[in-house]
Amino acid sequence: MVTAPEPTGARVRLRPEIAALPPYRQGRPAPADGFKLSSNENPFTPLPSVIDVVAAAAHDINRYPDATALALREKLAERFGVTADEVLVGAGSVALLAQFILAAASPGDEVVYSWRSFEAYPGLATVAGAVSVMVPNRPDHGHDLDAMAAAITDRTRVVIVCSPNNPTGVVVTAAEFEAFMAKVPADRLVLLDEAYAEFVRGDGSADDAVDGATLIGRYPNLVLLRTFSKAYGLAGLRVGYAIGPVELLDAARATAIPLGVTAAAASAAIASLEPVAEAELLERVGVIADRRDRVHAAIAAQGWPVPASRSNFVWLPAGEATTTVAERLFDAGIVTRAFAPDGIRISIGEEESVDILLTILGELVPGSQEGHPQ
Repeated sequence: MVTAPEPTGARVRLRPEIAALPPYRQGRPAPADGFKLSSNENPFTPLPSVIDVVAAAAHDINRYPDATALALREKLAERFGVTADEVLVGAGSVALLAQFILAAASPGDEVVYSWRSFEAYPGLATVAGAVSVMVPNRPDHGHDLDAMAAAITDRTRVVIVCSPNNPTGVVVTAAEFEAFMAKVPADRLVLLDEAYAEFVRGDGSADDAVDGATLIGRYPNLVLLRTFSKAYGLAGLRVGYAIGPVELLDAARATAIPLGVTAAAASAAIASLEPVAEAELLERVGVIADRRDRVHAAIAAQGWPVPASRSNFVWLPAGEATTTVAERLFDAGIVTRAFAPDGIRISIGEEESVDILLTILGELVPGSQEGHPQ
């Protein structure tokens, strides 16, 4: 009989940067009679046709899924005019971001991105052993692409551009992106994170937003990332995709955890791309976009300096009052995502949440009697 050694009090040796890294945390749940506007989820329930294919997939959960999600890749390849090998499917676009960073960046290499942007970027860089180079957003809360280009050094391996930017909602224009790519060395990987691309609609400025679909094949160092989580309402199934040169996608495939995309997720994504289903889903996107524009206009009219958003959320630059405003909203049943001391990201959710949201924010306008100055 083997006797276990006596505890010595010694701690397991972990990478110090990982031990110090806070794990990704979801926003807190909404009260039973409240609204969860913290996770950029689609407020509409799944389509019956999607529920049906997910239910059918449950009959085979004793079997592994297709590791390459070939049927979904072929569907996406047909849509974007590429081969199936130029499409990579993963467990959400964030999993794909992790794969590409691991594929390109060695310990000590640099990952350049705008900040504030998607909160997962710093952690993904750290896990890869890379160094984050955070380039401050412009005063209008958009990417400063000139400064990002200037931040690229010999150690830079990955550059991330997020449009519309999460959490500020500001887009990168097509002209800005083209000028940026002209400055980026061709041997540096550029990831265009377009998780919210389908929501880019509204006023005329949206027409100038970069569209990764129009850039396919133009740049040998560019990979486009998108997801089914937001516009297609499949956040709970975790499925996203990347489109780019085969060489780059193969490198990311090599870093993936095998079998990350379930059969239910792949089947739901395929069902969502069927013409009738997709038409209904994009009609819902239009409803959300219209609601977003209405919320944005109302908040701006109250006196909040909110940037125009082309996503399914709005950014409230509450500054030092961020925590106070977020708590007041929570007390009213509105759960938001607070990034103290910068601001609050407010997802566009159910119509019933709008009046409550606007009422509370109207009471907290900076400079008002009850408001909190920046």
